[in-house]
This record gives sequence, C-alpha cells and structure tokens, in this order.
Amino acid sequence: MIVVIGGGAAGMMAAISAAQEGASVTLIEKNKDLGKKLRITGKGRCNVTNGCDTEEIFENIPTNRNFLYSAIYTFSNFDTMNFFEQCGVKLKEERGARIFPQSDNAADIVNALKNKLIELNVKVIGGKVVEILTEKGQVKGVKTETSTIFCRSVILATGGKSYPQTGSTGDGYALAQKTGHTITKIKPALVPLETVESTNALMGLSLKNISVCVFDKKGKKKFTDFGEMLFTHFGLTGPVILSSSSHMEENPEGMRVEIDLKPALDTDTLDKRILRDFEKYQNKNFENSLSDLLPSKMIDYIVKKSGIDPYKKVNSITKEERKNLLNLLKHLTFTVKSYRPVSEAIITSGGVNVKEINASTMESKIVKGLYFAGEIIDVDAYTGGFNLQIAFSTGHLAGKNAAENNS
Repeated sequence: MIVVIGGGAAGMMAAISAAQEGASVTLIEKNKDLGKKLRITGKGRCNVTNGCDTEEIFENIPTNRNFLYSAIYTFSNFDTMNFFEQCGVKLKEERGARIFPQSDNAADIVNALKNKLIELNVKVIGGKVVEILTEKGQVKGVKTETSTIFCRSVILATGGKSYPQTGSTGDGYALAQKTGHTITKIKPALVPLETVESTNALMGLSLKNISVCVFDKKGKKKFTDFGEMLFTHFGLTGPVILSSSSHMEENPEGMRVEIDLKPALDTDTLDKRILRDFEKYQNKNFENSLSDLLPSKMIDYIVKKSGIDPYKKVNSITKEERKNLLNLLKHLTFTVKSYRPVSEAIITSGGVNVKEINASTMESKIVKGLYFAGEIIDVDAYTGGFNLQIAFSTGHLAGKNAAENNS
C-alpha cells in the first residue's frame, strides 16, 4: 500500500498516478476539504499550467531547474492540459500563455482531481501525520494523531509555509527532517515587497507594459522583467514584482527596484515625445501637461518627484528639468524595506534538499520507499502556472514510481 500525505495539487496527482498503476492508495489530508490552496490560486480562477513550449518552462524556474527535467518531461504541461480536458474541464489560454479553466472557477480543477480519486478507489482520510515510520532505512508506515497505518511507500506532499490558513504550515519539513533529510533555508517566494518610500498616493494603481530591474545592495543588476505590476498601501506587488522577489536576498532590505514606465521608447524617443507634449500644452502649468503620457493617478506623484514647480508654465521648463523628468520616467526607483510575511507568499522557496532526492523517481536517497512531490521540495518558479506544473509533474512521477516499487 502507498500513503500520500497531503491533499493539494501534488498529493492528489501523486495518488491518482499511483492508483492508475494499480496500487492501493490512501491519501491523508488534515483539512476538512482537499485542494484548499488550489481553490484560491489565480484569485480563485486557477492558473493550472502554461501553454509555452515545454523547454521554455525551465527558463521560468530559477531554483534547481535541472532537478526537474525528468519530472516535467515525464508529465509535461501538455500532459496536464490533456489530463484535465479528459476529465471534462474545458481550458483556455490567456496572455503569457497562461492556462485557465474556461469557467474561471478553480473549483472545477479541484473537483476533477477529486472525482478521479473516487473513480480510482483512492481512500481519503482526515487526520494529521505526526511521524513517518522507518526501519533500517526503509519506510514501514505512518503515525497519525489517532492511529498507525503500515505501508511500503509514503509520498510526502504537504506543501510549504505560504498561506498557512490553507494548511501549508511547514509540517512536512519536520516530518522530512525526522527521517534524516536536510531542509534548505526557507524564505517567501513570489511575495509582495514593502518599500521605504510611501506608495499611499499610488495605492490601487495597476501598470501594464512596464519593465522592472532589481539591483542588489552594491548596485549590481540581478533581474529584469516586463509586464504588469500594482501599487499597494505597503509597496509593490503584481506579476513582475512577484517574479522579482525570487531573485532577492534572504534579507532584501536595501535592494532597489527600478521601474521603466516607458520601456518601448528609448531615451531619445521619449525625450522627443515629451517635447511634443510640452509643445501641445506650452501655455499650461506643468502639472497639467502629463495627461497624455501617464495615468491620471500617477501625475501628482511624478510631478512631486520631478522637483519641477507644478505651477511652472511648460514653455519655461529648462532642458535640465526635462532631463530629470526623463530620468524619472525611465528609472522610477523604490528601495525595498522587507518582504511581506511568508504567509502572504504564493509559494515558499527552500525545502527538502534536492541532492537527497533521486530526480528520475522522486524517491529519497536516504530512506527507501519515501517519495517527495510539490512545494516541499527546494524548487520554485515564476508566476504563470509554472509552480502548479511542478506540483503535477513531481506528483505524477512520485506516484508512478512508488506504485512500480510496490508491485
């Protein structure tokens, strides 16, 4: 028998994969419902995977991408799409090749997985596992708060520490450590950033088609990205900011995020554009000359930052002042104060050390019959469906191999 610990995306896929190979499977979930975190992903819409070429997926995995080659090529993003379509979930592709259910309802994805578990006679029980039982380097069973279940294989798929209200409270790290595994440094990934500079005036403003650059404390460029972002009461969030956070140090305080508000225009072209606008509004005050260039909510902020008198007539603005404005539009800079709490992170960076896991099977190199799947492993990716794909790929590979070793 195989016991899967954790009823999230990775755990459910692992149980399905093992049962499809003919294994007897019991899935243990401490929450009342399966797929609790899955229900809230993508703002409740569930960005289930990405429709890019499979090879491109690896470019979106900053942490231990090579470890995932076997998993992703064994069960690719196209296999994920086929799986859900065969389960009756119609899918659609959106900007950035993100794949969602046509219904925009994450519950459809959860229900497809739950129905598959029922179809394959997977036994689902509630409870919290407190120990994985081993003897002479071999899995013997699991101990819950109320009982002991004996089995030959265990798949640990308990997730990370993000969104603890969904059950991701880091329990799996302790279970893995007790069996002799190393847990790498845990930090939030895909997490919003708190900034030194106040963003209250910009709160709720969403920017599209901007680019960001992240610089370390010594001023070295660490990461660039293009896309969307959002200002909040505490600082910055949105897709490009979340991806940026994965390239920051454990303590990001003092790192810089530079926003290019007009990345499609080089400096000379943007300068000519500003000159055209200034000519158009030459008899107006400076504060009334930027409406063609910027969203209305941003104008006051940029005017204040520029140091140009808001009431100065546009035809009186000096070349030096225009140069400062130009620099501000191309390099709007925010200093990072901290990450938001790990509880607000989409995923957790860090986890079971990949050197202690066989990449071609997801089996532990330390304990025979112990497998890992999903976020508990030290792998993480950018936004766009890539983290769920990792969950499905590692879950499938762990379940398949656990079943083969049980036969």
